[in-house]
Amino acid sequence: MSKIILFNKPYGVLCQFTDKQGRPTLADYIDEENVYAAGRLDRDSEGLVVLTDDGKLQHKITEPKNKMEKTYWVQVEHDISDAALQALTIGVELKDGKTRPAKAKRIDAPASLWPREPPIRERKNIPTSWLELTIKEGRNRQVRRMTAAVGFPTLRLVRYRVGSWTIDGINSGEFISLTARKT
Repeated sequence: MSKIILFNKPYGVLCQFTDKQGRPTLADYIDEENVYAAGRLDRDSEGLVVLTDDGKLQHKITEPKNKMEKTYWVQVEHDISDAALQALTIGVELKDGKTRPAKAKRIDAPASLWPREPPIRERKNIPTSWLELTIKEGRNRQVRRMTAAVGFPTLRLVRYRVGSWTIDGINSGEFISLTARKT
């Protein structure tokens, strides 16, 4: 059986088990042995990190050709326009090439979202808005680069879903363990 851990990573935590600089890591939250993150989230991003002891499953999750969907809740600066949402759905030109088409829609602030520590920077005269963005690739800082490319910088980024797994019912900084048949 494969061990699977669904971890709701807080802001500021590195997606690795050690850090020579003493910053918070997965080891500060997860005491399971022989599990490894299937993909990463940047230190300034929050949400679902899938860890497993199954190398084949880890590869299936991270390999872009498998096209496993990942859904993000993204708070951006300004009220996101229909034109920006449309651009995200057809693909955005980045320095490393055009992104694959994505699913993008405007949403209300997620009701189940926890307060972020530290809070995002708020500007009195600049509104913010939320979108749900689903992609099938995982380039470095891709979601942040995509929203910036369409004129709406990311203020807060939460990965809500990887494949069929979500953070539903998992508080920030907590995890649940599952088992599955080996792939």
